[in-house]
Amino acid sequence: MALAARLELRQGQGLVITPQLQQAIKLLQMSNMELEAFVEAELERNPLLQRDERDSEPEREAADEAPAASADSALDRVDDAGARAELDAAHDEVSPGERATGDAPEPAGDAGGAVDWSRAGKGGGFDGDLEGLEGALVHEKTLSEHLHDQAAVAGFTPAEGAVAGVLIDSVDEGGYLRVDLDEVAERLGCEMALIERVLSVLHGFEPVGVCARDVRECLMLQLKDRNRYDPAMAALLDNLQLLARRDLTALRRVCGVDDEDLREMIAELKGLTPRPGAAFGGEPAQPVAPDVFVREGPGGLWHVELNGETLPRLLVDQRYHAHVSGKARSDQEKTFVADCLAQANWLMKSLDQRAKTILKVSSEIVRQQDAFLAYGVEHLRPLNLKTVAEAIGMHESTVSRVTSNKYMATPRGVFEMKFFFTSAIASSEGGEAHSAESVRHKIRQLIDAEAREEDVHSDDRIVEILKEAGVDIARRTVAKYREAMRIPSSVERRRMLKEAV
Repeated sequence: MALAARLELRQGQGLVITPQLQQAIKLLQMSNMELEAFVEAELERNPLLQRDERDSEPEREAADEAPAASADSALDRVDDAGARAELDAAHDEVSPGERATGDAPEPAGDAGGAVDWSRAGKGGGFDGDLEGLEGALVHEKTLSEHLHDQAAVAGFTPAEGAVAGVLIDSVDEGGYLRVDLDEVAERLGCEMALIERVLSVLHGFEPVGVCARDVRECLMLQLKDRNRYDPAMAALLDNLQLLARRDLTALRRVCGVDDEDLREMIAELKGLTPRPGAAFGGEPAQPVAPDVFVREGPGGLWHVELNGETLPRLLVDQRYHAHVSGKARSDQEKTFVADCLAQANWLMKSLDQRAKTILKVSSEIVRQQDAFLAYGVEHLRPLNLKTVAEAIGMHESTVSRVTSNKYMATPRGVFEMKFFFTSAIASSEGGEAHSAESVRHKIRQLIDAEAREEDVHSDDRIVEILKEAGVDIARRTVAKYREAMRIPSSVERRRMLKEAV
């Protein structure tokens, strides 16, 4: 059978993500620092897009007088091109675009020659970020990401998980916990016993010695992991200042050992890692600027408003557009000017929509988690993306993008928006979802009820029992929860029950 090339014409329907829509999606998931860098790049590329540098002191004074005002005032900084066009009429004779590109008219005798666009680049389009993609492929996991991954499978309750997230975020690049526990307990509104219980679990995370509060505790955790922490070692760790001064005579006396034992103990200490987090990739510390402020108002109501300082102040220079479009002669020049105007208008619209979406999602999060804001971490409710998406009429993927790299300043501290979400297990009967903690509790109850070797349930049997109870869960999820709770496999449990008999 011979192969030949031929042309065919087919008609069909399909969804196409335009470059403008790609840009809107990209903006939605950017942090405020990434957004600032993106806007700076757009300002460089697009001569019609200008930063609004007008005095904003009256706005700040009004904000100081009414700190609990509606969040819509923050959106005034990002208006559509039509509203900005009216404001452009009040500008000076020379527009910002003319000053930026050197096209300001001469005081007299302007010949009005054609504009040379030969060296100008295409304005404001969406380009694939190949460099960013390569960076993502070679991204080295940071210590914080490594600890958060372990916390996700540690079997924490929602309250414990919230405390663990706060503590992990307070760990420096060396692996040390740099926060006062009393301050955390007061800010989260929980008992110190809960903080200490969570910290004891974090001390068992990899790398060994992480989340220690000082060098002594870091070395102690590593010695305990090696089963080498005894009273002599404890005395040595309590007197590290003597070791630093090389006062071996005093060390032998306080540790109650001879010269040979002391040398071996010191050699063991040298084999430990005083900075357990140094082996992980690190990122430069960046200051966190909250995207949303949450303040308590009268009557126990919570007011949510955007942080106007993180919203770009932009405008479309309509005066400069009229100036250059009138001088454009060739089709290429006219197309370039039209593209710049369209891209600038679309960027303004995308920024406005981004701000409104962030406000909408954060308001629903506050509504769902008002008990946490009022009473503390013990009252953190189970919450997932689907619940918020259905409440505000958006898709889950949109909510996920909005909550990524966005921070909320509350009376209890600054939290990433994903902090307020806890995992949930879907119902096999289509009813209300089950929280992950309740499912772990059911698994533990089933295993605790195994009194004989014949009663031991395999992971597959546990899946069947849970599905009969209305919990739709996979076998690998059951195994993950069981391992996180330090429960042996069904084979090991049968052997243990057999030996017990």
